[in-house]
Amino acid sequence: MASGALARSTATANESAPAITLPVANRGLITASIILAVVMQALDTTIANVALPFIQGSVSASADQINWVLTSYITAAAIMTPPSGYFAGRFGRKRVLLVAIAGFVFASVLCGIAQSLAEIVGFRLLQGFFGASLVPLSQSILLDIYSPEERGSAMAVFGVSIMVGPVLGPVIGGWLTENISWRWVFYINVGIGAVAFAGVSAFVTETRKNLTARLDWLGFGTLSLTIASLQIFLDRGEQLDWFSSGEIVIEALVCASAFYVFVVHTFTAKESFVKPRLFLDRNFALGMVFIFIVGVTYLASMALMTPYLQTLMGYPIVTAGLVMGPRGVGTMVCMFAVGKLIGKIETRWLLLAGLGLTAWAMWDMTAWTPDVSQGRIVVTGFLQGAGLGFLFVPLSVVTFSTIAAEYRGDATGLYNLSRNIGSSVGISIVTALLSENVQINHASIAAYVTPYNPMFQLPAVARALSPFTATGRAALDAVITTQATTIGYMDDFKLMMVMALAAMPLVFLLRKSAKPAEVDHSAVME
Repeated sequence: MASGALARSTATANESAPAITLPVANRGLITASIILAVVMQALDTTIANVALPFIQGSVSASADQINWVLTSYITAAAIMTPPSGYFAGRFGRKRVLLVAIAGFVFASVLCGIAQSLAEIVGFRLLQGFFGASLVPLSQSILLDIYSPEERGSAMAVFGVSIMVGPVLGPVIGGWLTENISWRWVFYINVGIGAVAFAGVSAFVTETRKNLTARLDWLGFGTLSLTIASLQIFLDRGEQLDWFSSGEIVIEALVCASAFYVFVVHTFTAKESFVKPRLFLDRNFALGMVFIFIVGVTYLASMALMTPYLQTLMGYPIVTAGLVMGPRGVGTMVCMFAVGKLIGKIETRWLLLAGLGLTAWAMWDMTAWTPDVSQGRIVVTGFLQGAGLGFLFVPLSVVTFSTIAAEYRGDATGLYNLSRNIGSSVGISIVTALLSENVQINHASIAAYVTPYNPMFQLPAVARALSPFTATGRAALDAVITTQATTIGYMDDFKLMMVMALAAMPLVFLLRKSAKPAEVDHSAVME
């Protein structure tokens, strides 16, 4: 999502530069090296999920605070993804990629040795800043070293490497945490990163530098400030009782002010960071809404599943990782299947199928209790992942099918920004709602705990949950808390189900996508 001037200058540089030709023998080594970098970044999106309860205990964080470990990483990646093209053009793509890999590994080591919540959140921010460039730059290298006829296969490999994270992340994270330490979910990046760094250093060719490239720093800065202040506002709002706190009021004012400046600058600047004309394209505007909902319903639900399985249901961490893994398998399987259906079935019907599967999975989860079977969790997770598989590729095709080629770089940046914001904001909102609803539900259920309740006349209940003894009151409070927490999770799952259902009518507002031959499928995975 670089500025128009940057896009034009980059295009000029590319036209004047000779085509990149590499020995065929090197293509496999280059592909393996950059795929390792992508896998490393993708793993860190989910590998820390199952370790959150252990990290929470180590740094003495509350349930809502510990999710900052997830949201800080996603927010930093969202902020730094758009200008990655500018940095690559200005300083050279290979150099920026090497700095990104080295910085990501260094930040991972810092996360592993962190001793407080503030330290680990700060180092996760650093991880996100460096990791943001890994995916777009790796993709651009693949597009350069493969011919147009081979790019479909290259993008399929690239897509699989991105989806490895949701599949292997919970499983690997669970095993490392259980058998070694939660710190190894970060230390594992050292080995992967070292191999990727060596491969990129040895085999990737540097691109020409465009010393005249310019970035709209005011637009980029105000948008970044808007995203950061919004995220802090959502993360700390529940803890500080929202607008009764001066800090929250300040964060809200900063967010609103920065967004106002960003909007005014966007519509008045000659070459702005974001092109307003993009939103006149109906497919693109609706695609931004859909991918935001995808971010909320997928990653936010994964953030909820970790404490649900480990805290509420008492699953060992390895078991929790294993039952969460099929969710990623469902996504991967359906992405391959849907790739073959595009062009044969109208993409709007594929989107409806994806939203329907997502809504059905969330509806099923609204009926879960701590006694739900592992089989049901696995099947529901697989179907939810399948829903994402039905959404991801068709949504990308429809969103970009009506965008002019010269604006596609700007559009893909905004598209990925919307997905990342949906993920981070979604995690913050569902976590805040869970915390608030648990308190409300606890108070509502406790209102029925009186000496006159006929349940306490039953001998078995009177012995185990007597409100007249300290032991009984403690046991009774534990039961009430479990019930209140279960209802709180149900409410969150219901919210995500409603979001998926509400998006379904919007599908019919989309224009029909272009024919497969007219679509640049390389944009799908950007």
